[in-house]
Amino acid sequence: MASQGTSGGSVKALWRYPVKSMAGTKIDEALVTDGGILGDRGYAVIDRKSGRVGSAKTPRKWAGLMALAAEFVSPPQPGAPLPPVRIAWPDGTAVSSEGGDPDARLSDTLGRPVTLTTERPEAPSLERLDPLAADETIVDIGELMMAGRFSDYAALHLITTATMARLAELRPESKFSARRFRPNVTIATPEGQAGFVENDWVGREIAIGDEVRLRISDPTPRCSVPTLAQEDLEKDPQLLRTIVEHNTLPVPVLDGESLPCAGVYGFVVQGGKVKRGDQVRVE
Repeated sequence: MASQGTSGGSVKALWRYPVKSMAGTKIDEALVTDGGILGDRGYAVIDRKSGRVGSAKTPRKWAGLMALAAEFVSPPQPGAPLPPVRIAWPDGTAVSSEGGDPDARLSDTLGRPVTLTTERPEAPSLERLDPLAADETIVDIGELMMAGRFSDYAALHLITTATMARLAELRPESKFSARRFRPNVTIATPEGQAGFVENDWVGREIAIGDEVRLRISDPTPRCSVPTLAQEDLEKDPQLLRTIVEHNTLPVPVLDGESLPCAGVYGFVVQGGKVKRGDQVRVE
């Protein structure tokens, strides 16, 4: 039975990102496990020389990942190894992780020797560029990554249409598509709810549909990734400045450091199936 609470809206879109920092796949329904949507960030590329996980959070090294798209060749299944992925390039060519030597093609594209893998290093290293620092400042956030996956921190990332609408209102010359923010769940907020509504969810639980329950832990701090070009979205450095000016918040996992945020992170209290149109309740 669905729990009682305040309506948070309904699921507008679900996204799974088979390979970290590559374009994901829009799906109609998903199985949510302790680690999030099954198969999400199941693969990543690893720099063979440094051993670091490839992430567009350091654009100078890894922005090329954003131009690639990945999808599973068959749906992931609980308890089974992840299926192969098909990686597509902007020129229309594609390579499967099962044959076709994806490492060679990816290494050529990214300009450094890399390996595509599902094997998360025991002590992963993942660099993040501080987009607000005057000088290039890079920090390693590998210790925050989820066990067994390549997610930066939490099981799920959620963002609302109200937040997108508010950002578009603040800077109409920018294109604030939810795709820039790479959420797992886009939530269509009820009529009458406006602004950065999910800010108020931090520290609370939400229910999605009849089964899934999430604990909202933190607002999602934004790096330079939403400003990068991807698919039909052009590079837009000013986009982040809008968030800095209008939604800078303390982030609990980072010891309360105040950072530009959009969306929220959630950890799984109870897994299950979610689908488009499911109702969202805020406890």
